[in-house]
Amino acid sequence: MTLFPGVQPSTEKGADKTWKMAGVYLTLSLLLSCSLAVAVEIQRPRGVSLSNRHFYDQSKPFTCLDGSRTIPFDRVNDDYCDCKDSSDEPGTSACPRGNFHCTNAGHRPQYIPSSRVNDGICDCCDATDEYNSGSVCENTCKELGRKEKEILQQRAAVAQQGFLVKQQLIDEAKKGQEEKRRKLAELQESKDGKEDELEALRTVKEAAEAPEKEAKDQHHKVWEEQKAALQLEKDKARMALAFLELDDNADGLVSVEELQTHLELDPDSDGTLTEPEAQTMLGEAPQVDQTAFQDIVWASIKDNYQSETLPARDPPPQPETPQDPPRERLPEEEGEEEEDDEEEDVEDEDIDAEEDDKSPPVVSQTEKPEKEEEMPPYDPETQALIDVILSLSLSLSLSAQKSRATFDEAEKGLRDLEEQIRSLEKEISFDFGPSAEFSYLYSQCYELTTGEYVYRLCPFSRVTQKQKFGGSETNLGTWGSWAGPEDDKYSVMKYEQGTGCWQGPNRSTTVKLTCGTETAVVSTSEPSRCEYQVEFTTPAVCQEPKDQDPGSHDEL
Repeated sequence: MTLFPGVQPSTEKGADKTWKMAGVYLTLSLLLSCSLAVAVEIQRPRGVSLSNRHFYDQSKPFTCLDGSRTIPFDRVNDDYCDCKDSSDEPGTSACPRGNFHCTNAGHRPQYIPSSRVNDGICDCCDATDEYNSGSVCENTCKELGRKEKEILQQRAAVAQQGFLVKQQLIDEAKKGQEEKRRKLAELQESKDGKEDELEALRTVKEAAEAPEKEAKDQHHKVWEEQKAALQLEKDKARMALAFLELDDNADGLVSVEELQTHLELDPDSDGTLTEPEAQTMLGEAPQVDQTAFQDIVWASIKDNYQSETLPARDPPPQPETPQDPPRERLPEEEGEEEEDDEEEDVEDEDIDAEEDDKSPPVVSQTEKPEKEEEMPPYDPETQALIDVILSLSLSLSLSAQKSRATFDEAEKGLRDLEEQIRSLEKEISFDFGPSAEFSYLYSQCYELTTGEYVYRLCPFSRVTQKQKFGGSETNLGTWGSWAGPEDDKYSVMKYEQGTGCWQGPNRSTTVKLTCGTETAVVSTSEPSRCEYQVEFTTPAVCQEPKDQDPGSHDEL
């Protein structure tokens, strides 16, 4: 009979030799099995981790880990707390501040409070914490380890795929940055040319506007001269009417006594016009004819003189020229009076009074007030001059308008160019990560719809919240800075100075970036009032995964 493959006994002596060899093989197998058993589990007190095993040497007394006391080793795990740091009872619940180490072979080891030892609840997946409670616990470590390994493998696959996408993003960002810098240089060069062109057009425009301005000034001068002449004629008519009204005896002279009949001319407003006061107005003469009245008297009394033929409620004539009638000023005064009045009836009275004041002063019995604002017809010679000026002005205006339009178009083009330059400079200046891997997020927005709100994240801009069924947006914060820890700065974004809460601070949002193959807003929350948190997945934060088998670090 052949006991081992490849060994064939041929003689009795050979058979003995074969049996001896079999015994050797059997002995080696047993020794190997024993050594493997030793490798599988290293003896140490219950509840002690492999890393702390060297503190628990059964061959000598045990010293508390804090060095406060040394006790015989047989008092370790004797269900009585001897050490202040609880290190003598790693496997019992005797010490209130003790920790029990779960080996959890096949899964991750862990520490649990020693108070949970033998409490009837299985905390360790290997059931080592319930060794004396009577509870039946299954060892689920292998199953948990398998599930965790699957999860880690899935995460590793996502990280690997995301990292590949990240490399593409970095390559695209590099090309994009180079393209933006090249475009910026072109725009800067184009801007210099546009500025030179604009200055040339400005010179042309100003040259075209000079004769236009001259023609308009001439036209305005004629208009002003005509208004002045019209006003002078009206003033003469008012003067003549006043002279006739004052000349009570119709002797062609106005005397001191006749002037005293108009008390509104009283210079000191004491209610009487004395003889010396009237004498002063007449230029110290006892009486004056119409010529002297016009030259000496009229200028000093015309502002206060009230015609006897005008209604008493009409105000004194105003010296304004027709282009600035009181009608344009009084509505503002009316508005001011209405603001100061608190009672409705008082407001109505003031408005009525103001409407009365709106009527321009009447200078004759036959002329209607409205006509004072209108310019009367010119005489033929004046009209002919105005027509020539208008014709020339129109021709010059067309030329100037064309120059202005060309200049304005060039100026707008330069402004647009400057805006493009500012936008590019701003984008280039942003911190898009060590390799600009986050640059693809610029000018993009991502939304997440929840049961009640629609959240919108625009990286490097702002975060908003809007009710799902309408309403205005609420600003949850504008871009602030990267806010991750020192060793992982680009894992957190901070958005600040959002819309203020009622009787609270301004809203702010913290955006936590996690690795993912897709770019999306995953979740939102409000952990504190007016402080929001957003979870955002992006390939830009994915790191190259490291090969690691979670089951290869079991403590035995």
